[in-house]
Amino acid sequence: MTSPWFRGFFIGTVNEYNIPRYFTQNLQIMRNIRSIFDVFAILFLLISFSAEAQDYKAYQDSINKLNYQNFVQMKKQLGITAENRPGPSGNPASENSANFDESKVKSYDLPEVLVSDKGKKITTAEEWWEIRRPEIVEDFENSVYGRLPENIPSVTWNIVSEKDTTVYSYPVTEILLEGFVDNSAYPEIEVKIELLVGIPKRAKEAVPMVMEFGFINSPFGRSASEPGSYFASAYEPKWKQQVLSQNIGYAILVPNSIQADNGAGLTSGIIGLVNNGKPRKPEQWGALRAWGWGASRAMDYFETNPKIDENRIAVEGVSRYGKAAIVSMAFDERISLGFFGSAGAGGTSLLRRNFGEQIENLASSGEYHWFCGNFIKYASALETEDLPVDAHQLVALCAPRPVFISSGSHLVEGQWVDAKGMFLAGVHATPVYELLGRTGLETSEFPKLGTALTDGEIAFRQHAGGHSTGPNWSTWIAWASRYWNF
Repeated sequence: MTSPWFRGFFIGTVNEYNIPRYFTQNLQIMRNIRSIFDVFAILFLLISFSAEAQDYKAYQDSINKLNYQNFVQMKKQLGITAENRPGPSGNPASENSANFDESKVKSYDLPEVLVSDKGKKITTAEEWWEIRRPEIVEDFENSVYGRLPENIPSVTWNIVSEKDTTVYSYPVTEILLEGFVDNSAYPEIEVKIELLVGIPKRAKEAVPMVMEFGFINSPFGRSASEPGSYFASAYEPKWKQQVLSQNIGYAILVPNSIQADNGAGLTSGIIGLVNNGKPRKPEQWGALRAWGWGASRAMDYFETNPKIDENRIAVEGVSRYGKAAIVSMAFDERISLGFFGSAGAGGTSLLRRNFGEQIENLASSGEYHWFCGNFIKYASALETEDLPVDAHQLVALCAPRPVFISSGSHLVEGQWVDAKGMFLAGVHATPVYELLGRTGLETSEFPKLGTALTDGEIAFRQHAGGHSTGPNWSTWIAWASRYWNF
């Protein structure tokens, strides 16, 4: 048996992925070894770590190869033989660095949000719902996120486990669910959607629910446990604790259980199941729309649970899952509130701004699977300006429902996600909210770091932290209370 020192060393180093550094930069460790068993245990750990790293590299190389093969196959379907334009690098020191200088942003023209394809100005709510909104949906489905197939099979929700537990000091009933997708038409592929639901036990009536795109068990190692007390802590409590304190439930939807986050997986998951294991067509859905479809199936479940108020459901996500969150809300009008964290290009940031990540990055072999095949054209045969839509119209599809656009500090998160581009998408979506009798962003001037713009149905705050919604949860909850009446 190893000593307590080694067990602490093992936990700390594995969680931080710094095993080799401890040996190369801190020779004092060797003086702390208290038994020969520790020596053998360390050697075993290093050998295992090295083998795991090699296995992972081989796996990733295989995925990258399959990604590229699928990418090339899609370009062949599109009749594109030229190479894609290379996307800029996120490394400011690179010769091909993305632009991070506001003074170098070129002028651009956004697609009109309240002018129809035939040039008609949209001046009434009826015209928005009957004319303009369907046109924008059509453009997003055809050129960006793809269409849902007509033959998507049904989902049956089954309870895997149910238990009473506590989150910090709040009693909760946690239900782990599995959404089995009917695969009778193609048994070779199984899709089981993973959903965890937490309902506060003190609730006397149906509770509102925040659904996060995320992980039930983090693949990034064991997360830090909550402190015994936040009395002297510089950090906000974690999101589950904060929502439970307001008698709000939580749900975690696992995107990879719906559709893999790579191009190699496009012949499996829900996309592969519907296509009987064959490659998708250029107009068919990508992973973001598939994840959104999964969120809609979770909404179906919420409607069947009497302890959940299906009229007060919010969706939240960060980064690619922030993109999934706004896509979900744009296409499913049952979702009442949105919380989109650092969603960036392909989500809440304007694609026509040459700042940070660009369409050439999104339509590359590493990220094209998020979108429909047609999207690739705008990084090769066509230009970004040819895209019939932009992010402000995606925000507008959520109207009149309230949305909160969140970003981290440019000093911590960096500028790849383009916080100002996300803010401007809200600015340019504001006319639709106003047409529908709501209030959008109260200013068109990009705010100082930390300023909460929360007076309208489009809210924005750039917090002082990193690539997370964490520092914005208390602000979001206070803003959401106006709509959920808690």
